[in-house]
Amino acid sequence: MTNTLHRYSEHYAFERTSNPEPIKDDYIVFAMASRGLNDDNLVEKYRSFLQLALKHKPVNIGDATKGGILRPRQDMNPTAHWRRDHSPDPEQVIAGIEGYTTVAAVFDNYEAMRAFVAELECAQLGISINISAPMDDARRCCEETGITRHSVEYSIGFCGRVDKLPDGTTLELSTMCGHGMVSANFARKMVEWAKENRRTAEEAARYMARFCICGVFNVHRAERIIKQACTLNR
Repeated sequence: MTNTLHRYSEHYAFERTSNPEPIKDDYIVFAMASRGLNDDNLVEKYRSFLQLALKHKPVNIGDATKGGILRPRQDMNPTAHWRRDHSPDPEQVIAGIEGYTTVAAVFDNYEAMRAFVAELECAQLGISINISAPMDDARRCCEETGITRHSVEYSIGFCGRVDKLPDGTTLELSTMCGHGMVSANFARKMVEWAKENRRTAEEAARYMARFCICGVFNVHRAERIIKQACTLNR
């Protein structure tokens, strides 16, 4: 089970009957170990996983206990956030791994994800690997890298009083943090600020990414969603 399984796509939700084009800029690869089974030299295994990922230019990498390449800081007051250094720091993520956790790499294109998985197959780190992606792309990746797929898990979407849910754009942004740390109100506020030209789509996306503790928030996809929302507003 992965908490990225429920990443919402407005395109799929409203165009199920017209063969919608799947998302092509959101691919997540996880690594995780089981206590007492394959957790020997675990820190080094996780660090090797992320170092291999960096070769393929991920848009985010994360340690589920500490966050991704963009993180909040406790030595700043709220007014400093927009003036701070926005440079991502992947080495901080790698150096900060201390033990039992889940690590992940997020890519904005299939080829980078496939190349990374191919390297993992050769590296044989001895830990479980999970691909969270459109089903056809996940199957294709396994076939092209010579991997026998172990299992598959589907998300059937939201059920019940869906009229109580936020709008589609807000859901697409807020569900990119698997632990729900990017609230719907926060995501809606960032979209509105971008529409009002108070912040750019890039700034809004980076700001939201800092609050994703699992480090799987896709900054590039968030920028695209916000820009599309601004375009539709004109």
